[in-house]
Amino acid sequence: MNKSVLSGKVINSAPLRYTPAGVPVVGFDLDHESEVMESNVSRLLKFEMAVVLMGDLALMNKNLKLGQAIEVEGFIAPARQNSPRFRLHAQHLRLI
Repeated sequence: MNKSVLSGKVINSAPLRYTPAGVPVVGFDLDHESEVMESNVSRLLKFEMAVVLMGDLALMNKNLKLGQAIEVEGFIAPARQNSPRFRLHAQHLRLI
């Protein structure tokens, strides 16, 4: 199963665009910071994750503000076919 939930702040937001098939798309980076336990040791995680919103979700959230705290649920996929870079394809988005 490929399901991920990340929270963080919106950074580097791109304007609404449309795919050649006419599907609305919004992309941004999510700045995430959390603490997790791994092998009974606390570990601080700080990273940026590329996020893409498509369709109605993109239209409903096309005006996300930089610094806005959100929680995103979706799946992780390569940015392009055979790409070593990954991004989170949002299926649900919640403002925090």
